[in-house]
Amino acid sequence: MITVKPFKALRPAKDAQKIASLPYDVINSAEAREMAAGNPISFLHVDKPEIDLSENIDLYDASVYAKGRENLDKFIKDGVLISDDKANFYVYAQKMNGRTQCGFVVGASTEDYGAGRIKKHEFTRKDKEADRTRHVNTLNATTGPVFLAYKNSPSLNKILADAANKKPLYDFVSGDGVGHSVWQISNEQEIKEIERAFEKIDALYIADGHHRAASAFNVSKERKAANSNHTGTESYNFFLSVVFPAEQLYIMDYNRVVKDLSGKTTEQFISELDKIFDIKETSEKKPAKKNEFGMYLEGKWHRLTVKPQFNGGADPIKSLDVSILQDNVLGPLLNIIDPRTDKRIDFIGGIRGASELENMSTNSATPSLFLCFRLLWKT
Repeated sequence: MITVKPFKALRPAKDAQKIASLPYDVINSAEAREMAAGNPISFLHVDKPEIDLSENIDLYDASVYAKGRENLDKFIKDGVLISDDKANFYVYAQKMNGRTQCGFVVGASTEDYGAGRIKKHEFTRKDKEADRTRHVNTLNATTGPVFLAYKNSPSLNKILADAANKKPLYDFVSGDGVGHSVWQISNEQEIKEIERAFEKIDALYIADGHHRAASAFNVSKERKAANSNHTGTESYNFFLSVVFPAEQLYIMDYNRVVKDLSGKTTEQFISELDKIFDIKETSEKKPAKKNEFGMYLEGKWHRLTVKPQFNGGADPIKSLDVSILQDNVLGPLLNIIDPRTDKRIDFIGGIRGASELENMSTNSATPSLFLCFRLLWKT
């Protein structure tokens, strides 16, 4: 049984296109400064507030979080963002490259997350988790949604389709070419219908936003412990989420970037890798299916296809591509035991494209290994 709640959104009064920004974790500070230049109402001033401070500022300095709160308060005071008078659900559609995915904007339950009814498929990095926890606590707001997915609910799918046939609250194309449409569901009967439909679902799956979900759970634990009158209905028990039908989602690659070969020569590394994968040089940069990986090493792309004895078998976790990579390559070959804390590994979203990996390699002062793969889940 999944619990979702309507909420009073803090949303653009107007100029939604100017306010909308990329997620905080897909761009760096320099890129955010450039994107927000000349636009004082870009949401990057809230989500990446270091852009309004010295370029040398420590991203985890207390002043960064304080600036985010200051900017959010100013947006509210100036009427850039307004709050709805009552709790509503919303429907959100993204359009990109001829594809549309449409989902419910809800308050998802931290209790469901803690109980495992909201399923995870990757570990979080402790530094990034702590960062978002401080951000939520300081701003007293969740500024970015977790993307979730549900399976097999014709009733929810019908509600989405019906809502999307009405006039949208917002409808615009952002600077990156992605279309965004939002509808408000304020009718109490429809709200109850959505709540009941989610109650019939056994589980939700995190498609994107593991750190945001973990930080929301951390905040809820802290505030529950500090509240002697805790009831479970407080807003900190829920976190901003968009829940899409699983069949609509396009799962993009989520690339691992490793800074060195752990003391191995390229020849040694390839020799060890050859025991686990069938390796072939290719011009194709992105893997096409499960159990395939794309590797960029010393200016060349390779296609890695895992050998059957290393594919994790019937185990639903060990057979995930992310597990195959960790269990057979990152851990034993490159000595990256905990990707949550190891500074030798980073993560690059697939929306930036394979060219970003090539650019990073070209501009790197030291030889680097780039592993990219399409992340799939199996249930």
